[in-house]
Amino acid sequence: MRALHIITGLGVGGAEQQLRLLLRHLPVACDVVTLTNPGAVADGLADDGVRVIHLGMTGNRDLGALPRLVKVIRAGRYDLVHTHLYRACVYGRLAARLAGVRAVVATEHSLGDSQMEGRPLSRGVRALYLASERLGRATVAVSPTVAERLRRWGVPAPRIEIVPNGVDLARFRFDPVLRERTRRRLGLPEGAYVVGGVGRLTAGKRFDVLIGALAELPEDWRLLLVGGGAEESVLRRAAHDAGVADRVLFTGERPTGGFPGADLPSLIGAMDVLASASPEESFGLAVVEALAAGLPALYVSCPAVEDLPPEAARGATRVRGGADSFARALTDVRAEGPAPRSAAEAAHHYCITRSAAQLMDVYAAAVSRT
Repeated sequence: MRALHIITGLGVGGAEQQLRLLLRHLPVACDVVTLTNPGAVADGLADDGVRVIHLGMTGNRDLGALPRLVKVIRAGRYDLVHTHLYRACVYGRLAARLAGVRAVVATEHSLGDSQMEGRPLSRGVRALYLASERLGRATVAVSPTVAERLRRWGVPAPRIEIVPNGVDLARFRFDPVLRERTRRRLGLPEGAYVVGGVGRLTAGKRFDVLIGALAELPEDWRLLLVGGGAEESVLRRAAHDAGVADRVLFTGERPTGGFPGADLPSLIGAMDVLASASPEESFGLAVVEALAAGLPALYVSCPAVEDLPPEAARGATRVRGGADSFARALTDVRAEGPAPRSAAEAAHHYCITRSAAQLMDVYAAAVSRT
């Protein structure tokens, strides 16, 4: 089987890195088209030996991208097309059908109750999404929560498949030596208690709540924010105004590999607790990655945890409220003392090999119907 993955961009983000991880475990020959922004994940895919094609799309209304995409699909003689993220789903499904490929699968990574990919939902967005959805064989939801949102939107239940995001357990296995090396490289004081936040620095992630919580905590607490984005200057100003600028460390976008201590697993290993204040998630990958590293996690929204029995996600605690609530919850976690850094059952449930096998079943069904 030959498959083409089409994604809106390949900067460092959850959906983009999930695609790279999946391609490492799918027993399928795959190429990737990025409509825009061939960023750090594009470089990582190329390092993995994956062919990446940059379509050079200039905006949502760049209709000239459609015939270029049709040409790429026809030239590749693909058996299946798999689209990721809103713009790629709309253009990719149509291009695949125009190119004669009927086995079309889409993954819905970022659908919330009121937003999609951090942008407010509208009637127009929904109408265009549903019109293009009919051109595919199946829409993959990354959690039962997203599947229910798709059903409420109007996607027929028989067309929805649930394939959760996956985690590479071996990459996130805790390494105490690497932890100390990474903390020294980051310049963290010995004995500092480190709260971590992971994700794009956008308003929807509510990292400002964590900055507000830090301002209520003693001087030996630090906040490590892993990710880049348009809100970095806003968050730096918030930290300054709260009097904690010297206790907040911004790492920027992290490479997906590279020298020891530079990648996400090493940075998570350097933390003492992960906190996610985002009120609306489609999965909550950062929380699951923290659980894979044996790290306690506080969250406002995490369908990956909420969809499992409580005993499967020991170490994960839901927080209701704002900065004050997070400050109290963080204080409670520290008071409990460190726990063994072993992966929680939830992390094993979301092992990437299991997710890849489930996706292959979706592929087989889509191709068999052509």
